[in-house]
Amino acid sequence: MEFRSGDDVVHPNYGVGNIVRLEERELAASGLRWYYVLAIGTATVWMPVQADGSTTLRAVTRKQDLEHYRTVLSSQPTLLVRDFKKRHLELIERLTQSSFQVMCEIVRDLTALGWNRPMGETDATLLKKVRENLGREWAAATGQSNLEATQEVGALLRAGQVAYKV
Repeated sequence: MEFRSGDDVVHPNYGVGNIVRLEERELAASGLRWYYVLAIGTATVWMPVQADGSTTLRAVTRKQDLEHYRTVLSSQPTLLVRDFKKRHLELIERLTQSSFQVMCEIVRDLTALGWNRPMGETDATLLKKVRENLGREWAAATGQSNLEATQEVGALLRAGQVAYKV
């Protein structure tokens, strides 16, 4: 998929950003390549474009698709692996898919993990990061402020807790 200047996109690690431009540059020892220059918050990120034109960036989720994700966030959570090291590795692996669906599932499932007992630091840190990225993308998709998007996501998670907490 080719992006244009001004497009909102999702970086797999940093979340929602905006394409500033496409630029050909020689960075490090990789030789002359094309890069998308992204503005993500106050940072500038250079994202390489592969020879076939592909990139790991993706478009922001479409507003009309959010009804499905509302259902995902308020649905019954999936039980996660008990061992925190295995759980963390599994969740990080799932996040490499860079899909909004996976982000919603991980936020739902990690939130549910904390329903009955305090979360460990590793889980809490991952949940915070993924939930922040989810909220920013939700805001970009709906045109809401980050606060409004975060509140909507929180309400959906609470609805799931009411329906499914054991």
